[in-house]
Amino acid sequence: MAISEMKEIIDLRSDTVTVPDEGMLNAMMNAKVGDDVYGEDPTVNLLEHKVAQYFGKEAALFTPTGTMANQICLKINTNPSDEIICEQDAHIFYYETAAPALISNIQIRTIPSVSGMPELDLIEKAIRPDIYYLPKTSLICLENTHNRHGGTILSLEYLKNVRSLADKYNIRTHLDGARVWNALVESNYNGIEIGKYFDTLSVCMSKGMGTPLGSLVVGSKDDIKKALKVRKILGGGMRQAGYMAAACIYALDNNIDRLKDDHNNVKYLAEILERNNHISIDEERIQTNMLLIELDSKIDAEEFVEKCKNEGLLLFHIGDNKIRIVFHLNINREKTLKAGQIIENVIKKIL
Repeated sequence: MAISEMKEIIDLRSDTVTVPDEGMLNAMMNAKVGDDVYGEDPTVNLLEHKVAQYFGKEAALFTPTGTMANQICLKINTNPSDEIICEQDAHIFYYETAAPALISNIQIRTIPSVSGMPELDLIEKAIRPDIYYLPKTSLICLENTHNRHGGTILSLEYLKNVRSLADKYNIRTHLDGARVWNALVESNYNGIEIGKYFDTLSVCMSKGMGTPLGSLVVGSKDDIKKALKVRKILGGGMRQAGYMAAACIYALDNNIDRLKDDHNNVKYLAEILERNNHISIDEERIQTNMLLIELDSKIDAEEFVEKCKNEGLLLFHIGDNKIRIVFHLNINREKTLKAGQIIENVIKKIL
């Protein structure tokens, strides 16, 4: 059955599937625009200023996508033949099509972790000695919240310790903050507190924040000057981008606090599914807008996802027998309950 033929669809594959509400559309249509390649789009300039201030940095740069923002940051923080360190399931390693090798001519050294926070001693052991026949370790990358660990939050104490380690070895730090907004809403720290531990950050507006597109690179003025050139090389220079920037400003003003609703819906669905003997849930990973469930070995994950789709529920098979469920602003409590009922009914039918 084609998705378009369904009467009602509950899409929990990702928080990227949202559509603008009336308020966001009005903001977009009333935006003042100019040519951003010339630096003359007032709405883009305002967005960049607001986001830079939010994280206590000097400047920011608007990009079309989160992957581009991450790759720009890797490029400006490294030199060809360098090595960077990241967690083994990090987005920049797992989902960005080997772009670091292609764009920056660098390699990645990955470290395993339980919840997206590699142990400090493992990070330190991964830092290369200063020997001519070894690559230079030039960057440590973290991801907050961590996608493949189910939206887990990196603690402020951990970020502080990683920064101290990086300073000890004169290594720069980068944060893939695609869902940093979720971390900020759920944690006890703010944007400035998290920003001071990183040289560069990438923050995404098209996930939980609900915009049609857009991410930003955040850092020093010198870093953003370099980033501007790399964005041009990658084809990311946009013209009257203020229409999209207006959506991002609207999201900053209206959609940060409401992320808590998504987190509460995750907990509600988890409570429903925890009673099912054919589903395993790691409660410690229930932190933000994602829920990872592991299906009974008797259930084929691909078949499960397909049968849920036929019932009007879209889910994402993340690997093994695990399903990732992501909440967003288009999902209310009623749809959350319906999703739980569909999951339980499909399991009954399969078994």
